[in-house]
Amino acid sequence: MALLPILEFPDPRLRTKAAPLSAGEVTDPAFQTLVDDMFETMYDAPGIGLAASQVDVHKRFMVIDVSEDKSAPMVFINPEIVDKDGGKVYQEGCLSVPGIFADVTRADRITVRYLDRHAQPQELTTDGLLAVCVQHEMDHLDGKLFIDYLSPLKREMVRKKLAKARKHVA
Repeated sequence: MALLPILEFPDPRLRTKAAPLSAGEVTDPAFQTLVDDMFETMYDAPGIGLAASQVDVHKRFMVIDVSEDKSAPMVFINPEIVDKDGGKVYQEGCLSVPGIFADVTRADRITVRYLDRHAQPQELTTDGLLAVCVQHEMDHLDGKLFIDYLSPLKREMVRKKLAKARKHVA
């Protein structure tokens, strides 16, 4: 397995809309290796979700594990939210926007249809952290970031803060 580079805002590649995967792509051994690499990258970051778009692979899939002990890895391929209910404000962060956290309103309960890593159709109804994480990662697949929910002024402040942080690292 290998760690993959995570794209960071304002990289324009984060705005690319991901393409669906075919059944053949899902069963390809190279895809399974990529899934394993994404889990390793997410756990190392550390994070609880990682969309393929964040590692410059513009295909519709994501990996998630919201467990405390990294024991519940989930793969969502070609996910589609088919029902949502309620609304709640959650504080979100993102591996592509390091060190930034903001309140975002998300559906509190969702039902999502997807293929698992073995191309088997699944449907999951969930709430709380997992529901928020699925919505957040699905936004990435549509070229959207959680900071897009912020005002233009706050978004610009985030951009400047990240640019300043990068200068201090360089």
